[in-house]
Amino acid sequence: MSGTLAKIAEIEAEMARTQKNKATAHHLGLLKARLAKLRRELITPKGGGGGGPGEGFDVAKTGDARIGFVGFPSVGKSTLLSNLAGVYSEVAAYEFTTLTTVPGVIRYKGAKIQLLDLPGIIEGAKDGKGRGRQVIAVARTCNLILIVLDVLKPLGHKKIIENELEGFGIRLNSKPPNIGFKKKDKGGINLTATCPQSELDTETVKSILAEYKIHNADVTLRSDATADDLIDVVEGNRVYIPCIYVLNKIDQISIEELDIIYKVPHCVPISAHHRWNFDDLLEKIWDYLKLVRIYTKPKGQLPDYTSPVVLPYCKTTVEDFCMKIHKNLIKDFKYALVWGSSVKHNPQKVGKDHTLEDEDVIQIVKK
Repeated sequence: MSGTLAKIAEIEAEMARTQKNKATAHHLGLLKARLAKLRRELITPKGGGGGGPGEGFDVAKTGDARIGFVGFPSVGKSTLLSNLAGVYSEVAAYEFTTLTTVPGVIRYKGAKIQLLDLPGIIEGAKDGKGRGRQVIAVARTCNLILIVLDVLKPLGHKKIIENELEGFGIRLNSKPPNIGFKKKDKGGINLTATCPQSELDTETVKSILAEYKIHNADVTLRSDATADDLIDVVEGNRVYIPCIYVLNKIDQISIEELDIIYKVPHCVPISAHHRWNFDDLLEKIWDYLKLVRIYTKPKGQLPDYTSPVVLPYCKTTVEDFCMKIHKNLIKDFKYALVWGSSVKHNPQKVGKDHTLEDEDVIQIVKK
């Protein structure tokens, strides 16, 4: 491990020494690609088989969404977790695994949301220290990450945590780069840009790909892309996760300071100890999770508004709904009756490709 860490430190030092300009863009691109490859070695040890440190460690995914909490010790993360779970909890039993605890599952707007504490991410976990690697594996499966910060020293901590998560291929509040990338058997590197590029040119693209031993590929840049964007696409293992910054301990600052914080994007100020502003936090969590609630209506009965079927925003067709309930349901499916904002008439007869919207009511008619 130490050899890889030494190489990473060397490259980081060289990047820090190199001035950023047109002439050095090519060299920096190459260094970034080398760095990305070394970091991948740390997260996924070579060999892949056998009982590595990642073996058997994951928390069973329960509920409709999973939120990971990250924060330095003493920022009030545990108070926040236990108070949230205490107020909204439906599962009081703590599930202890060897490495992490699940503070519980909260119920909010009919959805079950799993809260996970992700310990120790910030002590150089991306450098393979401690149990960081397993925690990262779990962090990558979250639908939302909450970074808990102390309002009195937020920016330093924020930067450190973001760098750690970035190092594991977790991209916060961003979309995948708009880059087409296709490997070929022959024909060299073919670069097309549909808009002006400020950082990438053919030479830089070729040198980054050469670092991955790729000498034949079609690359299409559909936005002004950076070397990092291209590396993310080539690595292909990045996850894009929304993130909320929770600024705790607002009982220790002035109203004027609070007004300024409220203008920071993706931020919610709270006091975990006094349970201040939890409503705002939960509302924002709900917005960022983008969940869709579908109510079921058995034939001849009223809809069941107490326990919706909750689907992720990107998978909300009638077929997705059926699969969530039971995979055999789609075999016997004839059509569905839907009431709500996704249809023009109430009820409307729809097929399995129909896209449902939040709070629609559905009745499945079988063959």
